[in-house]
Amino acid sequence: MRLLLERENDVAVIAEAGDLSTAIRHLNGHQPHVLVLDLQLPDASNIDAIRRIRAQSPETEIVVTTTEDDPAWAQAILDAGVVGYVLKEDAAATLLTAVRSAAGGEGFVSARVAARLDALRRSVEDDGLSPRETDVLRLIALGFTSAEISEKLHLSRRTVESHRRRIHRKLGLLRRHELVDYALSRGLVGC
Repeated sequence: MRLLLERENDVAVIAEAGDLSTAIRHLNGHQPHVLVLDLQLPDASNIDAIRRIRAQSPETEIVVTTTEDDPAWAQAILDAGVVGYVLKEDAAATLLTAVRSAAGGEGFVSARVAARLDALRRSVEDDGLSPRETDVLRLIALGFTSAEISEKLHLSRRTVESHRRRIHRKLGLLRRHELVDYALSRGLVGC
């Protein structure tokens, strides 16, 4: 990432860190306009860490790079104060755009994640599903069992079953294949 950014005349890389603790120390000394944060760094992937950075350096815009394309996770990261969300597979083509957008006070989200975020928001708004119900629906469509969904979302199995019942009731769909078709048509999962 550093090499990609340093090639540009309008971008100055002022520090680099191998973990979140070092990055936070650099924030104190440099106060950058934009922080590019790899969510796979040790201790960098939790939302509380991003909130700490926002509180410590509110003028610094945060662009994250990640392999995670789950729209619910992306929304949580954006809600924590991130303005740029770049998938690592797209970084060579989009990281500079995201950094420049952040420096200009604008947001940027990789195209695939943006489409899934839009689908997530439509499901919540148009269909009356809660964000958590939409998470459960997406995982059902991806073929996860209730036990697996429970583990993945850190919910009890009973809570997952309650979400399933509400999803069936709200959407009027009774069979799993109908939920899969619905999720595909809404863009909650890829083809």
